[in-house]
Amino acid sequence: MERIILLLALGVAIASPGFAQPAGSTDAAPPGPPPGGGSEEAAVSVDPITKGLRVFTVGHSFHVWVAPILFKIAQSAGIPDHQIAGVLDLGGSTVLDCWNVPNGKGRTQQPPANTAKTALMAGKVDVLTLSPIWMPDEGIDKFAALGLLYNPNIRITVQEFWLPNDTYEPVYPLDVGKKPTVDHNAATIPELRKHYEAYFHDVDNYVRNVNQKLGKDAVLIVPVGQATLALREKIVAGQAPGIETQAELFRDPWGHPTAPLEVLSGYCHFAVIYRRSPVGLPMPPELEGKYRNEALNRLMQELAWDAVIHHPMSGVKVTAP
Repeated sequence: MERIILLLALGVAIASPGFAQPAGSTDAAPPGPPPGGGSEEAAVSVDPITKGLRVFTVGHSFHVWVAPILFKIAQSAGIPDHQIAGVLDLGGSTVLDCWNVPNGKGRTQQPPANTAKTALMAGKVDVLTLSPIWMPDEGIDKFAALGLLYNPNIRITVQEFWLPNDTYEPVYPLDVGKKPTVDHNAATIPELRKHYEAYFHDVDNYVRNVNQKLGKDAVLIVPVGQATLALREKIVAGQAPGIETQAELFRDPWGHPTAPLEVLSGYCHFAVIYRRSPVGLPMPPELEGKYRNEALNRLMQELAWDAVIHHPMSGVKVTAP
């Protein structure tokens, strides 16, 4: 009965305006799942996962690097069978841009094939990680519906962002003209929190609505933005060993991450995907030079886990002992 209800919900979702095929697209609604497709890992369980999962990553330069970092973290956590099911990398993309590959309008360079759709339709993905350019969009709805059709136990994660330009301006494309003037060190934590809270509210609402359409909590939030804000607060307070300024987290004023922020995101994704704490895991090789600091590594693990267990839409629930 649950399976019938899910398929009916998906049918309604795919047929709704939010799931309409983009103009000019040749994509048709998929015919149905293959026999036996999908993993046995149940999305409704909140128990820690010890079996390796097949994780496909879709996104841009603020996200796709998480795939190899997550692989190394999983290996260090004693999960040797973790698999990178694939990576679809499209620079400066919305999730809808990635959905439209290879037929996206206005994109002069894009992958020749949509390997994410192919993997999903083969039932070879347990977790699909997505990252809006910062604002969520209907590409999330479309990927989630397709994934669930071929693997009813799939989980889709949405990377909650740290804010480009340190402000929340819900418009696209981003005003890159601000890049030369953004000073990440000038931002105060109260100012940042005000912008972040508005952004978190909008992301939560969007994902909540997607799950309501799907009839299950298949789409989860990876609270990287909340962990980033917590780390920046530690930096300002002088409590982040090896990191002296907020600007050290970013490669440019726009906010492309440096190694510490990439690793922090990796820990957040590990915690959501495997429902396990990263605290105590060995330091990943990405932390080099002055960032190769055990105290810093531990701090980021703790901040990532704290953000995940306190986010109501991460899919991770921790009960008091």
